[in-house]
This record gives sequence, structure tokens and C-alpha cells, in this order.
Amino acid sequence: MAADSPCFTQLEHLRQYIYQILCDKEQLEPGVFPMTERVIVRAEDPCGIYFCLHGPRSVKCTAIWETDTNTILFYGASGERFLRTQLSSASALQVAA
Repeated sequence: MAADSPCFTQLEHLRQYIYQILCDKEQLEPGVFPMTERVIVRAEDPCGIYFCLHGPRSVKCTAIWETDTNTILFYGASGERFLRTQLSSASALQVAA
């Protein structure tokens, strides 16, 4: 399932977008649970960012932003992919990854 093509110019806005979608999916209250992130490296070059929302009772929801394809893949607590978002533009963000 694909969503609209949002455009982000700041990494913080991308984080907020991902956080809100993950909270909505698992019906978690935004602002209560922490989200961590890690840069994904392929052949010593950054190729994306892995986001993980840590919910109650060790529930983890994740998202991966692939900079090569400029897409975000969202995964629920059971590991199923529930959303794929194609970003329209994130050139400034790719420098941050």
C-alpha cells in the first residue's frame, strides 16, 4: 500500500512523520515512547536510516528510510510491512544519512 509523496527538507520533520505513523499503527500515545535510530551502511557508504519505536512490553515498531530509492518502509510490531511511502524529495536529508 502506498501513501502520498511527502516532501521533507529537515531530518527532524522526517522523524516526526515516522514517529506519528508508527504510533498511529499501534495506537500508542505520541510523546510517551522513545524512538531510536541507526544509520544503515552498505559497502562502507550510508544508504539509509533504521528507526525503532520502543513501545510498552517490549513492543517494537520499525521503519527504514532507503536513501537509494527515497522510500520509507514501515513495519508493525509483528514484523509485517504495512506501509510504503515514496518521498517526492529529500535531497537535503540524504546528506544527513
